[in-house]
Amino acid sequence: MASRLRRDVLVAETTDRTSADVIVVGAGASGAALAARLSEDAGRTVLLVEAGPFPRRLRDFALELLDARLIPGAQPDHRAVQRYAAHLTPERPYTVVRGRHLGGSTTVNGGYFVRARRADFDRWAAAGNPAWTYDRMLPWLRALETDLDHGADDLHGGCGPVLVRRASLAHPAAVAFRDAADHLGHPLEPDKNDQAPPGFGPVPCNAVDGVRLNTGLTYALSALGRPNLTALGDCPVSRIVIRNGRATGVAVRQNGQETVFCGGEIVLCAGSLVTPQLLQLSGIGPRADLERLGIPVAVDAPAVGTRFSDHPQLVLEWSPRRELGAPHGSWLGGCLHLSSSDGTHPGDLEILQSLVPLAGLVGGTTTVPGAPLPFLVSVQSPGRTGRLSLRSADPATPPRIEYGYLASPKDRRRLREAVRATAELITTPAFDEISHGLLQPGPDVLNCDHALDGWINRNIGTAHHTCGTAPMGPDTANAVVDQYGRVHGVHGLRVADTSILPTAPLRGPAATAVLIGEVIAHAMRAELP
Repeated sequence: MASRLRRDVLVAETTDRTSADVIVVGAGASGAALAARLSEDAGRTVLLVEAGPFPRRLRDFALELLDARLIPGAQPDHRAVQRYAAHLTPERPYTVVRGRHLGGSTTVNGGYFVRARRADFDRWAAAGNPAWTYDRMLPWLRALETDLDHGADDLHGGCGPVLVRRASLAHPAAVAFRDAADHLGHPLEPDKNDQAPPGFGPVPCNAVDGVRLNTGLTYALSALGRPNLTALGDCPVSRIVIRNGRATGVAVRQNGQETVFCGGEIVLCAGSLVTPQLLQLSGIGPRADLERLGIPVAVDAPAVGTRFSDHPQLVLEWSPRRELGAPHGSWLGGCLHLSSSDGTHPGDLEILQSLVPLAGLVGGTTTVPGAPLPFLVSVQSPGRTGRLSLRSADPATPPRIEYGYLASPKDRRRLREAVRATAELITTPAFDEISHGLLQPGPDVLNCDHALDGWINRNIGTAHHTCGTAPMGPDTANAVVDQYGRVHGVHGLRVADTSILPTAPLRGPAATAVLIGEVIAHAMRAELP
């Protein structure tokens, strides 16, 4: 395989030779899982191409990429991160990040590994994707994990690649959070992966004994010894080659030159920002946008990038009365899910505790003497307000990314409710013992809707949970792929990452991203219609 590939990379685009039966673009949460599973079939050759570095051994990973007490994605200009300019609202410019390294964002994120809710799966299934009901997905959720807390049972897996353990609640700040939630009458939710009513509990993580176990470690490295799998790092794809309605290869930029790898089937796993960019650069997208940039239209796909979803997030910091010590094992403390007042999506507000100061997360250290500790406060109701479009036909030009946050009164109301719920926690006796109180917003702002809306507008951030830039469904006006990732109108091309989720789930999407790789690999291996 390797020697055949080296010959093929030099051939012209008109070649009929094949580099691999399947080319997987992106070795992140979905792509590493999908490539590993596909290569279990010895008769199928797989080429996995990753835009960033592709270390071949555990010891080749930078230490901060393994330390579960840190979030490399929060560190400015980290070499494993790709940064994108965006607007969260028309007045709020922001920088969003994605992993650009083996393991993708699972290498640089917080290690949060919480399953989507039953309501999420059933909502996606109702959009014309019947394979995606919770009951049909549960076997795959179990198969991808080894739950070190629960072991194998009807809900949890005992022999999958991803090791899952819940974060400890022993830190003094986590104890205070638990007691504050109890004081305010919030129920306990000891296992956030079992679909129980939302409440307070520990966070399931793909981190064990302080090590963040990204999908490069859990899937890709163990598969590299297979002769039918070839992996290339530092190999960004610039477009998909499409001939006569079929995807036949991918063009990559190496050493300033374009090279084409030919494949029998192409699977885009480049993530929810790069995948829609590649589709549009390849002529798959809204016709008017493509024609404006002079890109030949292969398929008029109006849903590419036009209505994505994500979770708006705010950081609320409180000041400890004394040094509480560094966390052990993970930066994460407890997590409270509660429902906004409209009650349409139970558990749609998330209050996630960091045991590391924000200055530490940004600076790559677990302690910062005298620094406040943050809560990450998100509204996770499903909504589709974002738009991703091309600025240029040049692959080196980043896309335009507009989140459309705070556009409706209910968006603003839910965020006000989440902020006030967090502030209320910090006023309880449990927090009073260890905290001087919330830094901001102050009481005058908290008690005035108009003032609080202004504070939210100035401080709004995002949870980096983008989904739906190439949504699945049967209707080509509103969907880009079918329920198994096949791109409508192009043979031999699939998408397998969170781009295909019609809406972001009510929980962070990392576990669902791995699930997508597993499910679409199975569909390909079983040749599901």
